[in-house]
Amino acid sequence: MPGLAGGRQGPAELRPLVETVLSALEEGAVARGGPLPAGGPKETARRVAGALGRPLPSQGTGGHEALHTLVRELARGAADPADPYCAAHLHCPPLALAAAAELAAASLNPSLDSWDQAPAATEIEVRVAAALAAVVYPDLPAPDALMTTGGTESNQLALLLARERAAGGPRVQVVCGANAHHSVQRAAWLLGLPRPVVVDTPAGVLDPARADAALDELPGRALLVATAGTTDTGAIDPLPQLAQAAARHGAELHVDAAYGGPLLFSRHEAGKLDGVQSAVSVTLDLHKLGWQPVAAGLLAVPDGAALRPLGHQADYLNATDDTEAGLPDLLGRSLRTTRRPDVLKIAVTLRALGREGLGALVDTVCGHAHQLAAAVDRNPALVLHAPPKISTVLFRPAGADDEQVAALRRDLMFEGRAVLGRASADGRLWLKATLLNPHIRPQDLDALLRLVTDAQARQTRAAP
Repeated sequence: MPGLAGGRQGPAELRPLVETVLSALEEGAVARGGPLPAGGPKETARRVAGALGRPLPSQGTGGHEALHTLVRELARGAADPADPYCAAHLHCPPLALAAAAELAAASLNPSLDSWDQAPAATEIEVRVAAALAAVVYPDLPAPDALMTTGGTESNQLALLLARERAAGGPRVQVVCGANAHHSVQRAAWLLGLPRPVVVDTPAGVLDPARADAALDELPGRALLVATAGTTDTGAIDPLPQLAQAAARHGAELHVDAAYGGPLLFSRHEAGKLDGVQSAVSVTLDLHKLGWQPVAAGLLAVPDGAALRPLGHQADYLNATDDTEAGLPDLLGRSLRTTRRPDVLKIAVTLRALGREGLGALVDTVCGHAHQLAAAVDRNPALVLHAPPKISTVLFRPAGADDEQVAALRRDLMFEGRAVLGRASADGRLWLKATLLNPHIRPQDLDALLRLVTDAQARQTRAAP
């Protein structure tokens, strides 16, 4: 009979299995030998099929064999964000202590839809969420935050709350920049709101004058969505001016700071988010610039009362007499029912590092981005798009066209040498390095650029 992870015997059951997992992770990383597996999708599919075999065999192979085989293959076939040459996406290498906290969360398996399934986790979440909301709204008496799966869910909740605040009046009209995350338009569609008014952003940020003009044409209630850290370039919209534009028109402001929100932990970088306190809601993700395993998203609001529209009752979870007797009501803290304690890893990280420690990590990766940008600027074989705003650097080989840039990126990826992203800006395609690894060294940045210039040289030699 397989052992259980919880209970008094749980640690004894887990200990040898964890050793198997750690050995398999180590072996898989050695077999991979780089930031991701070489050979592209077909080769990865072939190796996974060989390791997985029949996904549901008649007879099992046992826990240690199954763990070793599949975890080793997962690691061998991973895009490892801890590798210095894996820098494509807002996909951070999680802190080891946060990953260890995940083991505890998975072992005890609390579900945050009723207090009697998660007594301690409930209290941890309430306190940590309020503390993080106070980072966003430091001058308000009772800010609060909801734990989410990430920016997409947070933005959806923000639009839902805006819709409910307008209940009984004209439907809310969302206004956002062309630089806004795609989840904003998707949330409007999902919630039955009018199609968002999308303002062109030729400079990569939402121009307050253009936003003002768009709001001026709207007859009813509006929600202006600003972005603090775009996916493509890391650009930050001018939040104070956008807040003023929204106020002039009686509109509300939501800030999608999924990427840039953790700048608030840093003494040096927090000023880039001046104006965020004017927002009725703020999205931030700690599985981007917060070094948490997925998922670790939040939606912060200036006052917990703003969350009342999410209230919901199901007698088996929050019966009225139980609530009156003092049992916390958790259904209004999410649109999900079963909900894992993602807050634990965050709580562990906050306690272990403190605000100063997290701020130092933020400063480190932002510094790496400036180092990389300077190295690109010095290299005649490369072109820099612009100085970084957070930790994203766009660059491209000098003289290359968009087709060559795209092919070069795929070549590096399929060879298993480097994982770089792609972004369109100023009418051209750029390579994107999103630096979220605080352990990168200057020589790693130089080597990453050499991989690009060497790949371009090979591309040029192979051209007819």
